[in-house]
Amino acid sequence: MTCLEICAGAGGQSIGLEAANFRHLAALEIDPDACETLRLNRPDWKVLEEDVHDLDGTEFEGVTLLAGGVPCPPFSIAGKQLGSDDERDLFPQALRLAEECQPEAVMLENVRGLASAKFDDYRQQILDRLAELGYEADWKLLNASDFGVPQLRPRFILVALRPEAFAHFVWPTKKNEPPTVGQKLGKLMAANGWKGAKAWAKRANGIGPTLVGGSRKHGGPDLGPTRAREGWLRLGVDGKGLADAAPSADIPETCTPRLTVQMAAIVQGFPPEWKFSGRKTASYRQVGNAFPPPVAEAVGGAIREAIVAARAAADAETPVRSVLESAG
Repeated sequence: MTCLEICAGAGGQSIGLEAANFRHLAALEIDPDACETLRLNRPDWKVLEEDVHDLDGTEFEGVTLLAGGVPCPPFSIAGKQLGSDDERDLFPQALRLAEECQPEAVMLENVRGLASAKFDDYRQQILDRLAELGYEADWKLLNASDFGVPQLRPRFILVALRPEAFAHFVWPTKKNEPPTVGQKLGKLMAANGWKGAKAWAKRANGIGPTLVGGSRKHGGPDLGPTRAREGWLRLGVDGKGLADAAPSADIPETCTPRLTVQMAAIVQGFPPEWKFSGRKTASYRQVGNAFPPPVAEAVGGAIREAIVAARAAADAETPVRSVLESAG
């Protein structure tokens, strides 16, 4: 099965869909650093560094899945929540592409704010338009922590499928309890000989608040607003900034360390080998704005199973239909 991904960012959703056995025909992203990250990790992919408004969906007609993490500022509680009045709202472009390339499925993710009552009418407009295009669709709020990611990170996800496939679609459910921040990062904290790493890992015995990457205009290399930083501090992490490396052997055992970009990426669910292009702030912005790969894999896998089931049902009906037509 193939995939066209828009607003791909640094590849969080890409990794998940790849793990769910979708092959990328192309990944589109406008941010140069994120595009370079994609090329760095997947040199064989077709990475389109362009505005989604300029993408011609007819070039990808017949793709199995259209997916994307459309920008969240129009719906984020941290912004003005202008919704469809925000020029950064790219849901209309995603719907245009769905009409042009006619995929078997559509998967779009956004922030929890889109699930609020304020946007009831807007969500319904999207469902109505998808129905006009021949899809059945549903929204679901999923927490990344339910899929093995050591942070909360709720994401609001839209899945649309042809009716015959939607009948087989089941939203993925919680797996096991997520690992703690200490369990995921203990070895990395000890990588440079810091003697306090073991005690720190024991203290960091919970999941972290949602990482916030910020935009090009706002936000820097910190772990989010005041409340988020307070949450990280309770886990023994200084959230006011990022470190260039893990604490060294001469750092006091009682210090409160900062996360590196690699540590933040692991908290987000990226594999350890994934590399990020750009300076520290740009790299962290890519991490903080990403869709956790394990969640994308779970939803992508559910979509794939639904399509496979629908195809199998159609294949099973074909001989029966042929016999009936012959008899008729």
